Amino acid sequence: MTTEAVSLPTRPVARKASRLRGGNAGPVLVVVLAIVAIWYAAAILMNWRGTIDAFSRAGEQRSATEILFATMEQERPILPAPHQVLTELKKTTLDMPVTSRRSLPFHAWVTLSSTLLGFGLGTLLGSVLAVLIVHVKTLERSLMPWIISSQTIPILAIAPIIIVVLGSIGITGLFPKAIISAYLCFFPITISMVKGLTSPDPMQRDLMRTYSASLAQSFWKLRLPASMPYLFTGLKVAIAISLVGAIVGELPTGAQAGLGARLLAGSYYGQTIQIWAALFGAAILASVLVAAIGLLERLLNKTMGARSP
Repeated sequence: MTTEAVSLPTRPVARKASRLRGGNAGPVLVVVLAIVAIWYAAAILMNWRGTIDAFSRAGEQRSATEILFATMEQERPILPAPHQVLTELKKTTLDMPVTSRRSLPFHAWVTLSSTLLGFGLGTLLGSVLAVLIVHVKTLERSLMPWIISSQTIPILAIAPIIIVVLGSIGITGLFPKAIISAYLCFFPITISMVKGLTSPDPMQRDLMRTYSASLAQSFWKLRLPASMPYLFTGLKVAIAISLVGAIVGELPTGAQAGLGARLLAGSYYGQTIQIWAALFGAAILASVLVAAIGLLERLLNKTMGARSP
């Protein structure tokens, strides 16, 4: 009786622990802890010599333990420790007003604006190209090689050209950065949508012709619904690439706002903690954007009556 009473409350805990090990949370947590441990070890190794030199110049003799802790508290470390990056993120997001130019959300909003505009332009361009390629076979043979070749040009080389050319005709600010984002993100949308539009089985296409369906009816009732899973896969890739394009577009302009400007300022003044905080801010923003696309996909699937995985 006593043994049973003691063991009963532990069963839910055991089941939760079993689900944690069997699901995704356990492996992800282990990987995160391993990355943090490696990061701390790398920070200590890379900052150790600089810390010893700083104490030597000050004429101070410190123990190994004191040097160890000092490596993780440097003002301008070669590699900041994780807690230093988290402290900088807290300071620039929670401890400052959003309108301040030292606020990370302020810079993230500037970059997000050009990202969304570029993503919209890239989605429109990629979708139109995909529809044309699927329905006009001549374009498939003539246009597709050029679309693929366009992605072999390094964006760091073409971004200054776009900025200078558009600036010479008086187009500055948000639009040039959006063009760079659109240039990067239209490719995965085009490729994924071409694959999706051609995914219906030949028997399904023959059945539509048997029903005397027009080209438009086959597109809206068969090809487009079949392309949705492929399209959203491309959209998730494209939104992340669009953010990269917006950040790259801010680098050659010497922008005063945006995550790219934040990276530049940190590089100019040797503020490595600021650089890493901006990188983490960009990663968090990209994760939110990809999650938003995933949520939109689930809502659309529910509207279309698709089964949830």
